[in-house]
Amino acid sequence: MKPRTALPALAVCAVCVVLAPLTGCGGGGDDDSTSRKPTPSDGTASASGVPRAPAESRPPVAGKGSKDPDDLNGDGFRDLVVPISVGDDPDDPDGDQRVGVVYGSAEGLDPSTRTVHGRRDLGLPGSPESQTGADSVGAESVVTADLDGDGFPDLVTSVAGGSVDDGRISATRTAPYVTWGGPGGPGTKAGGAAGATAVRLPPSVTKLGLESVVRGDFDGDGHHDLAALAYNQSSLVLLYGPFTRAGAPARADTGLPWKKGTLVADDIDPSGEPRATSLLLHGLSDGEQSGNTLYAARRGAPLAGGGKRLRLGNAHAFGDFDGDGERDVAIGDDGGRNDEPGFETQAPEVSGSLAVYPGSGAAPETRRLPEAPKDLSTYYGPGGFAAADPDGDGRDGVLVATYEGATLIDGDRRVPVLRQGPAKADGRKTPAKWRHARPAGAADFDGDGKDELILDWASGTLFGLYGLHPTHWWITEGTTSRDQASFATTGA
Repeated sequence: MKPRTALPALAVCAVCVVLAPLTGCGGGGDDDSTSRKPTPSDGTASASGVPRAPAESRPPVAGKGSKDPDDLNGDGFRDLVVPISVGDDPDDPDGDQRVGVVYGSAEGLDPSTRTVHGRRDLGLPGSPESQTGADSVGAESVVTADLDGDGFPDLVTSVAGGSVDDGRISATRTAPYVTWGGPGGPGTKAGGAAGATAVRLPPSVTKLGLESVVRGDFDGDGHHDLAALAYNQSSLVLLYGPFTRAGAPARADTGLPWKKGTLVADDIDPSGEPRATSLLLHGLSDGEQSGNTLYAARRGAPLAGGGKRLRLGNAHAFGDFDGDGERDVAIGDDGGRNDEPGFETQAPEVSGSLAVYPGSGAAPETRRLPEAPKDLSTYYGPGGFAAADPDGDGRDGVLVATYEGATLIDGDRRVPVLRQGPAKADGRKTPAKWRHARPAGAADFDGDGKDELILDWASGTLFGLYGLHPTHWWITEGTTSRDQASFATTGA
């Protein structure tokens, strides 16, 4: 159950900016889309669009510390990490990338309070095999966690190095580096580090490093931990906090078996109350819905070694979906399909459905997903799931991607949540089928105990097919047509 704080009612104004991708304090450029307005859930005009940037941005307030791994300046309000593409082509897979942080406040997420980080800002070593700019860093490689327990979350970035051959596998060595946090956010002088610190890895995985790094509190002791897959395929690796400033974990566990796939971890409780977070291993997929193994967490105990096999499904979300105070996991069909002959469909018990596995251990409950319009469906599917509690009742709904936007499934209630990108962007018309925004998550940015929903959009084909490189963002007031904030990450 999510913690809720009673706060006085506040008049929340929509905040709309264009983030400048090259600097955390500079102004943004013009955007042809600024006069366009998103189409919200109920079809009425939204209060916010995507106008020009203010002349300059404000630095974040220096906080006193927080237990929330997403409160990067420690001021008591959650912040949002967003990817930023530098350049004019949203379809360039090798384009320069930056990591942006938009800071929360009592009025909600405030895009005029922001920082933008490149590789040098985070103190990361250069990548000898990088095909992008020397200062490029992708937000998808970044995890936030307070590894040293000082109250200021750190940025953990997976950095690719040179090619390594361990006699069995030849690969690019990839290892996590920590940019230590501070009252002004990660990488500031108050954070104490001019350069990032390499995480010390167990000897069995040191040579090739790790992939699929995620955060959690896997033993429920209140310290933030990391989990990853060994690149040499030897094991699943657990690194338990607190970490020293030299990058050493309190202890490491390489006893869990390695399996092909990616890791998904439950959320750390933002209140700081110790809560054991379970870990999901999602099998590799070539478009088809693939399998999942759940390593259930218990406070004071290691993750279950054997794991529990769950249903097929490429979409996942952890949350309390029945309101009983236990953490559940939802797994379902993300609409993706393998386009090879004979593999176009999924089994009836998988296709178009999700299943919620209760934390109590009871039998899973299956729910139908919104049907895909025949004229819009593709092999790539509309996207994934997120847990969200927009009414603050302690029971999460499942925010699912659809071909027309998003739908919140909360018990028997289904509420569409729709936003649209501009009809013209980057000098090109946007086809109607590519204008809908995708759900990207949910969080309580203003501390009122109710989640805001996060939707994003970009004009490029990479976003239309895969959801990559978003440039436009909406932070909604729950499932209503109102936006707490909206902004774009395009500009000079």
